[in-house]
Amino acid sequence: MNVLSSTTMRVMPREMRLMSERIFSLCSLPKGFFLAICDFPMYSQKRGLGGFDMLERRFGDFKSADPVRISVVSETDNLIALDAHGEHAWFALPSAIDLLGEIVARHGSAELTVQNAADADELELAAAFGGRSGLAITVRDNVLRARPAPVKGDVQEDDPLLWALLNEGVEIEADLWWRIYHLAKQALATDSAVSRRHAGPMIVNEDGTVIGRKDNDDETDVSFLASNLSERIKEGAAS
Repeated sequence: MNVLSSTTMRVMPREMRLMSERIFSLCSLPKGFFLAICDFPMYSQKRGLGGFDMLERRFGDFKSADPVRISVVSETDNLIALDAHGEHAWFALPSAIDLLGEIVARHGSAELTVQNAADADELELAAAFGGRSGLAITVRDNVLRARPAPVKGDVQEDDPLLWALLNEGVEIEADLWWRIYHLAKQALATDSAVSRRHAGPMIVNEDGTVIGRKDNDDETDVSFLASNLSERIKEGAAS
């Protein structure tokens, strides 16, 4: 993450994915579902769509989202219609892309219409994500068309937008980014001696023993935790 000016920052995928994952985890989404949509805000930001501003604005709605309501309403040969029932376009996209892949596998091409999606302009992101699934997807309004595009195993060719993000990041208004940062912090446990002992890929028990990884390659200072524990034991004995 680099500061470009007093008002903008260049943010890289690692930070954007981390913030999105934490924020989506605060919503009423099915377990594991938010992992399928964590890249949508940064792709949207890169494409000049709603991006992280939309993530912030729609957070209240996302907290009561119910993607299970999204359903197929019609299917004829390679034509299929999906009703989002008012759910956000980001939440309809995973199903839409999966269905396009299924229909393309059967018929060689597919056309899918997404009805009643909130912020339907975001459906444009399907074009960027298709390459991951071996699809060339075009989007016009709420109609997605797909044909086969074999995955080549080269990120630069399969997912040019991700390649650009990995190399360039994306420019985000600084105040917005810090609001996103603080919103994402709500997903974290309150800092305490117990939370610090349970952070990372290991658990430090009260007696100083360690459960889990002990190679310390993540820079966890177990001795610091153990020393604090010893001090608390001494304080307890003294009192």
